[in-house]
Amino acid sequence: MKATAVAHPIQGLIKYHGLADPVLRLPFHDSISVCTAPLTTRTTIEFGDFDRDTATIDDRTISAREMQRILDVVREVRTRSGVRKRFRMVSVNDFPSNVGLGASASGFAALALSACRAVGLPADLQEVSRMARRGAGSATRSVTGAFSKWKMGVSDEDSYAVQLADEDLQMDMVVALIPAFKQTEDAHREALTSPFFHARLAEMPRLIAEMELAIRKRDIGAICALAERDTLMLHGITMTGSAEMVLWQPETLRVILAVRKMRDAGIPAFFSIDTGATVYVNTLPGRGPEVRERIEELGIRTIPCTVGGAARIVEEPLF
Repeated sequence: MKATAVAHPIQGLIKYHGLADPVLRLPFHDSISVCTAPLTTRTTIEFGDFDRDTATIDDRTISAREMQRILDVVREVRTRSGVRKRFRMVSVNDFPSNVGLGASASGFAALALSACRAVGLPADLQEVSRMARRGAGSATRSVTGAFSKWKMGVSDEDSYAVQLADEDLQMDMVVALIPAFKQTEDAHREALTSPFFHARLAEMPRLIAEMELAIRKRDIGAICALAERDTLMLHGITMTGSAEMVLWQPETLRVILAVRKMRDAGIPAFFSIDTGATVYVNTLPGRGPEVRERIEELGIRTIPCTVGGAARIVEEPLF
C-alpha cells in the first residue's frame, strides 16, 4: 500500500482569489492555469501499521496547519476506499516553496494521486483533482496538467479541473525568483474585504471566456497579455483589502518595468504574478533565452520553464 507521484506546480493565468466555502475550498469563479516544467514535487505515501500519521516536506517538520490540510485530502481517500490504516508521507520539491511558485498546488496534486494509487482507487484525474482541492484549490489544475481550468462548481462533487490543452501547446516562461515569505490563505481571506473584489468578480466570465478562446486558438501572445491584465487586477484587490497586503518587493517592480521596456523594444514579454513577489515573465516559444538574459542583467536569479503535463505515478519512491 505504497505509491509515489510527481506533479508540476502551476502559474495562474486567470487566477482565483477568495473562497466562497473555505472548508470545501470552493472558489467564487472558474480559474485557468498552466503547469511549469521542469519544476516538480515528488511525494511518496505508504499506508500500514504505523503508530500515527506522519508527514515531512523537504526534510522539515511540518506545522499543525499543514498536517491538517494533508489529512483533509487523505480523509477523502480513506472515505472512498474504506482504508483506515495510518500513513507515512514524504514530499520533496526541486524548487523553492512559499515564494509564489505554486508548491502547494503540486504538493497536494502529488499527494492525492499517490494516495489513490496506494489504496487501489481508480486514478481518474478529474476525480483526483476533486480530492486534491481539499488541500489547495490550485492543486486541482496541477493534477490535470498543462493548460487546465478549475470549474468552481456549487458543491464538493462538481468542483474539479479539466484540461483545456496539453503540453503540445508550448510557451516559454522565465521565473524571476524573488524570495519573500507569504501565506496564500491570508490573501484569500482578505480578498473579500477589498472594495474592488466584486468588480473583478463581475469581470471573471469575460476574462475566462477570452482566455479559453486564446488557448483554443493557440494564441500565446493573447494568453500572455490576458495573464498580465489579470495579475494587475488581482494584486489591486490584495493591496486594498483590510490588511493592505503589499506582497511585491522592490525587485518585483524592477522586473515589471524591465518587461515593459522589453515590449517597447519589440520583445514579446509579459509579466504574471501569483500570490507573492516572484514574477513569471511569459513569452513566445524560443524567445525565453533573450528574456532570461534581460532579467538576469538585473541581478535576479531566474528559472527557465516550459509547459508541463499532468500529475503521474512514478517508480522511484522517496523511502
